[in-house]
Amino acid sequence: MLLSNGLDAVLVIPLVSAVILAFLPGYRSAALVNVLASFLTFLAALTLLWVRPLPGPLLQVDDLNIVFIILNTLVGFTTSVFSATYIAHELETGRLTPTHLRFYHAMYQAMMFAMNLTLVANNTGLMWVAIELATLSTVLMVGMYRTPEALEAAWKYFILGSVGIALALFGTILFYVAAEPVIGQGLDAMTWTILIKRVAEFDPALLNVAFVFLLLGYGTKVGLAPVHAWLPDAHAEGPTPISAVLSGLLLNVALYALLRFKLLMTANTQAIAPGPLMITMGITSLIFAAFMLYRRRDIKRLFAYSSIEHMGIITFAFGMGGPLANFAGLLHMTMHSLTKSAIFFAVGHIAQVKGTQKIADIKGLTVSHPLLGWGLVVGVLAIAGLPPFGVFMSEFLVVSSTFSRQPYLAILLVFGILVAFGALLLRLNSLAFGEPKGSMAPVKASFVPMFVHLALVLTAGLYLPGPLVRWFQHVAQLLA
Repeated sequence: MLLSNGLDAVLVIPLVSAVILAFLPGYRSAALVNVLASFLTFLAALTLLWVRPLPGPLLQVDDLNIVFIILNTLVGFTTSVFSATYIAHELETGRLTPTHLRFYHAMYQAMMFAMNLTLVANNTGLMWVAIELATLSTVLMVGMYRTPEALEAAWKYFILGSVGIALALFGTILFYVAAEPVIGQGLDAMTWTILIKRVAEFDPALLNVAFVFLLLGYGTKVGLAPVHAWLPDAHAEGPTPISAVLSGLLLNVALYALLRFKLLMTANTQAIAPGPLMITMGITSLIFAAFMLYRRRDIKRLFAYSSIEHMGIITFAFGMGGPLANFAGLLHMTMHSLTKSAIFFAVGHIAQVKGTQKIADIKGLTVSHPLLGWGLVVGVLAIAGLPPFGVFMSEFLVVSSTFSRQPYLAILLVFGILVAFGALLLRLNSLAFGEPKGSMAPVKASFVPMFVHLALVLTAGLYLPGPLVRWFQHVAQLLA
């Protein structure tokens, strides 16, 4: 089935698993099913590299979304492995009950289904529905601890996410209104593969207004400033596996929706250029988040703002456009997903063993918990953009491609990156080194997911395989 129908498998496996997990009572069996379902979904996604079904009116697999699908299912699988030991600790300490765990595992697979559906949707309306479903499932998981802070974060995420998704819906409707006179009523006026062929004939004034709403709406989901306010709270108060998925996957899914609409906008030469708008939001997010990093006192909020910073860089790169900048954006998105999820794996275990997320109460991790501490050090050095990690390569490509075309923008870009670099190293110094502070209890967890991600990021910084480079170059040309 997977070899002949991988597209159906990446949707059916998580959907069926969500139903099964909702009724599976035992924690160990539920965690095993969750990991197995995520692994099978990843295998199904890999088959799409060789066997791609023809696009239909609702679903499609093409050269653009296959990058996002494979990255989504890979991080979904490794996070499920991390989640197994993390959630076991939450059960032992009484923070979660067996009923909560059934809900958690079912929602995890429902979230994976919604994100995969967003990525394979060949219909603008279906994409919107899938992103809304992904939002609702993560809202429920953010508030799972039922503390006042968690419930407040969930409500904040729900309200701001609803505003964003409403703006995106209005933009989607305007796109349909622009398409209807040219294509006619019905699904054809919402189908990507048809829209891209006829978008040059659409009313540019309607497209301009539509894209502004879409940028603000889906930009809320990407976590771009100034519509980012939900993200730090959601990261800080929800279970850490959800923080890893939010930073590593859900932000990318919303960005993918923006890229789809950007392709349509650039195909209409009379419409407004989407690049400058994306550049403005990207550089604003980068510089704002870089300064905010200095004021964080919670370790999960710290890396939440780091996610805003890096999504700003990625959005900036895609806004600049061109083969090199698009290649850099794709590479940086991949490196950020792998690195940030690895950091949250480390942060989750740190918060459990120390019993706190306050940075002031966590010190000397390399002494008290060497594997965990040095894993965090490697992760922070990687996300800060130091060589020889893949993030350095992608940031270097973003800066160099910008400098050759817009030197003044390159200065702002480098300024934001350096400010964030200083903040991360400042926090890392107190977290990882010095006299240990807090609990010295051993970590009962698997470090495999964290080190696998960090190994991939290090390998990418030292050597990118030729087929991967050609693949990303091809997608970058399509986006250009």
